[in-house]
Amino acid sequence: MVAFSHTDTGTSESEWAASGVAALPELPLSAEELAGMRFIVLAAHPDDETLGAGGFLAKLHASGAAAEVLLCSAGEASHPDSQTTTPEQLAAVRLTEFDTAVSGLAPDATWRFLELPDGQLAAHRESIAETLRATIATSGKPSETVTIVAPYRQDGHTDHDTLGSVAAEVAAQGGHGLLEYPIWYWLWAGTDDTTWESWVRVPLTDQDQRAKTKAMGVHTSQTEALSDRPGDETLLSDSFLEHFRRPWETFAWHPSEAGSNSAADAERIFDEVHSREDDPWSYTTSWYERRKRALTLAALPEEFYESGLELGCSIGTLSVELAQRCQQFLGVDASSAALAQATERLSRFPSAEAQHLTMPGEWPQGTFDLVVLSETGYYLSPDELAELLERIEASTRPGGTFALCHWRHPISGWQLDAEAVHAMARNQLGWPTQGLYREKDFMLEILVAPDRTA
Repeated sequence: MVAFSHTDTGTSESEWAASGVAALPELPLSAEELAGMRFIVLAAHPDDETLGAGGFLAKLHASGAAAEVLLCSAGEASHPDSQTTTPEQLAAVRLTEFDTAVSGLAPDATWRFLELPDGQLAAHRESIAETLRATIATSGKPSETVTIVAPYRQDGHTDHDTLGSVAAEVAAQGGHGLLEYPIWYWLWAGTDDTTWESWVRVPLTDQDQRAKTKAMGVHTSQTEALSDRPGDETLLSDSFLEHFRRPWETFAWHPSEAGSNSAADAERIFDEVHSREDDPWSYTTSWYERRKRALTLAALPEEFYESGLELGCSIGTLSVELAQRCQQFLGVDASSAALAQATERLSRFPSAEAQHLTMPGEWPQGTFDLVVLSETGYYLSPDELAELLERIEASTRPGGTFALCHWRHPISGWQLDAEAVHAMARNQLGWPTQGLYREKDFMLEILVAPDRTA
């Protein structure tokens, strides 16, 4: 859990403006497509819906899309030291503010209050999930595309994180779309935290912005002091609110299962990315990338291998290190633009090569005692990953090493994340885990194929 306070200065909006966040790709859904979809918006507290997705709610209303809002708590714990207002009084005020704000953003939207305690949503995960599933099932057309809009699951506030993770679980189980909106992230995260680089942007029209500005002004219990007494100070400073006056909103996007990206999309997308930049993920310069490679190499249980295979080798920065520990080495990738660099890097190793293959449909010949899957598994659909794991099982020699390493944050536009990829590998292969390392940004795991000769 990130440690921060609403009184922190945090990262300024001018710093975010200079970071390039305004150049994120747009959510690829037209007004006509939005109109044919159904959206369920989750808010942990009154004002979450306005700050994180108020402009989007206004856009949905303008497009004619169906929208429902589930409010979990009344936000009664926002001023715990107030000498003038009780939690019950504050709850009544904030619910009125919420009703006014939502009615202004999306007059046709319906909303429901779940009456859960502020700050304690983690103890009510199951009831929230049940309510969300029931809401999806009891209204709307069976064939209608449902998208859940929820706080970012790693926003740093316990209620936001809980609600976001519940939404992600329900979306994954039901094949629904998911849009995660960050709020406190803009305060505590620095622009060098690259999580946001995988998100999408929703441009707001002048009408959308006016509706959002008006709704933000409604939440006076948070944007103004309750009184001049200690404990009644303003909760949301003007500098913090600047993050939500942008002419766009930002979401971590996970499409519905029917519209999710797959291996074929990955080939197209990464060819485009590598055609624009030689090193789009700063593999050669980033300390994060260099440190992660060092940890991956150190985790391999054998010093040398007879035959190594790297799946999704990209521009070959890890490949060069692996090739020095393998008598024979093969790196494969779906992007021909990336492979051109990998081939050049591997050219000084006579027994190493790079091949253009789109996995899992295409697969190299031979068997391997080392297979590495790094930052690649979540670019496959669940079915594609299952097929890939079958290929790996058939191609790995008894006692061979299978190394997985993946970024732990949500990957917008793709169905899987690091935890899901590693869990599928563990469960489907049934191979023992020799080593497992997790930190905030990535996880590294070593599985070992059973020695069938023993």
